[in-house]
Amino acid sequence: MRIALTRNGDLPIRRKVCRSLLDEARGAHPCECCGLLLGRFGKIWTIRPTRNVHPSPETHFEIDPQSLIDAHRAERAGGLALLGYYHSHPSGDLHPSITDRAQAAGDGRLWAIVDANHAMFWRDTRDGFEAMSYQLLRQ
Repeated sequence: MRIALTRNGDLPIRRKVCRSLLDEARGAHPCECCGLLLGRFGKIWTIRPTRNVHPSPETHFEIDPQSLIDAHRAERAGGLALLGYYHSHPSGDLHPSITDRAQAAGDGRLWAIVDANHAMFWRDTRDGFEAMSYQLLRQ
């Protein structure tokens, strides 16, 4: 999967997408929120919040499997592409946790890790997570 970058190498993110991510984290606190990053041409256009079905949502996340199936079906039918995933870390540490690293597939997808006030974006590579700088777009 090719990710769209600006000239200076930043991942372009719509302001409203970033705001939605932070709102999700605030609304789920003290539990972890989670969901899908959707877009086209490697550019995130929107998020799709999902249920956190993990039995310990205060410290872990698991995206509702039906939401993943639905996103893949929609993409195959011409809808937005599943570019990656997001979840919150209520503790505020926006780096991939040991659990995040263990669950990563190394498939090149994006991961956003957020808290109530900040977001960091990561690419899940075969060699581990790679931090992505980003640029907020007005739209």
